[in-house]
Amino acid sequence: MSSKKSFQLSCPIPKFDFDIITLGHGSGGLLTHRLLQSGVFDILKNDLLDQQHDGASFYLEGNTAFSTDSYVISPIFFPGGDIGELAVNGTVNDLAMCGAEAKYLSLAFIVEEGMTMESFWQILTSIKYAADKAGVKIVTGDTKVVEKGKGDQIFINTSGIGSIHPKAKIHHSRIEAGDQIILSGNLAQHGIAIMSKRQGLEFETDIVSDTTNLNHTIFSLVDALGNDIKFLRDPTRGGLASVLNELAELRKLGFVIDQNKIPIAEQVEGACEMLGLDPLYVANEGLFVAIVKKEVADKALQILRKDENGLNACIIGEITDSHPGKVMMKSRVGGHRVVGFLTGEQLPRIC
Repeated sequence: MSSKKSFQLSCPIPKFDFDIITLGHGSGGLLTHRLLQSGVFDILKNDLLDQQHDGASFYLEGNTAFSTDSYVISPIFFPGGDIGELAVNGTVNDLAMCGAEAKYLSLAFIVEEGMTMESFWQILTSIKYAADKAGVKIVTGDTKVVEKGKGDQIFINTSGIGSIHPKAKIHHSRIEAGDQIILSGNLAQHGIAIMSKRQGLEFETDIVSDTTNLNHTIFSLVDALGNDIKFLRDPTRGGLASVLNELAELRKLGFVIDQNKIPIAEQVEGACEMLGLDPLYVANEGLFVAIVKKEVADKALQILRKDENGLNACIIGEITDSHPGKVMMKSRVGGHRVVGFLTGEQLPRIC
């Protein structure tokens, strides 16, 4: 199926014994068995998961990357996605930022008693869709049920493992003055999609989350440019500003960005102003920052703009020897201001 909607329609919810998740579904007994057999194993089936063992055995060639993350987003369904799709994409993308192609994921649920089977099934179909799109297999996992009021419907943990591209040499120690900063697309889409849902905001056009897998996009870049790609990071919690500040502090170099060059949808920028949020600190889920050698920056941009995940990619700044350890932004009116770390929490439960 070519779209998530058509995929979900092709996977109608099966006949379960109960309309909601109960504590019995986490007991390890008959209800757990039925939930796994007619739900999780059925929709996520593959040759490794079908073994239904306590773990998964497989072979990986070359250097390996490993990552894990937990997803506690509220609401669990939001414009453009849901917690299931987010959980797969988040770990796939964390591996991609290491220059690795995700091969296998583990998947663990903590489900709150009372969650509807329909919602659980919708999340499973989104997980299946995202895994197929990224080319990754779910090979092992776990399901627990907690009492009502102790889980906020569902929490998900995914861990992933993958092979590092032989041309990849991704490390912050390689960043130096003169390198260019590329942002792969429009800023703050995910965070504002979540906030619009929470606040009941309505806009002339829909603001949807940018959640997607970035592994194929990253591999195209690394294939073409190799170790001229110095560093990669997806600006999720804390946003773009936090990523750049972490790097500036680590490398003791200055980072200069130009506000006029940062891609952001007009609706998203307007929503940020309405909500009193700085888009530099808003979470993203289908976006990455690339630090590249100056000589290949234009080539990197050309590659990205031919990719569906990089249509709005821009060179937004550069690395300098001046003001070491700080991030500076040239404003639209021409002045400069320091962009510091996020203090406090702008958007609770965003990913």
